[in-house]
Amino acid sequence: MASQSPPDRFLRLNSVLDRTGLSRATLYRKITAGTFPPQHKLATRCCGWRESEVKIWQRNPVTFTLKDLPPIED
Repeated sequence: MASQSPPDRFLRLNSVLDRTGLSRATLYRKITAGTFPPQHKLATRCCGWRESEVKIWQRNPVTFTLKDLPPIED
């Protein structure tokens, strides 16, 4: 049997702000600039960030670009 990694969790806005220390305005400014992972639509009025992508950003927030993210597997 092949071992599978646990499923990726989605973080809501307040969790992302707590983990990163960014303000809401700075977070969305960084998303627009491509220097923070984008949010994913979860429902009609709900979005979240992949925990793994936020962790990648936390490893090196100064030089992060979207190219640092691995391709998404379905």
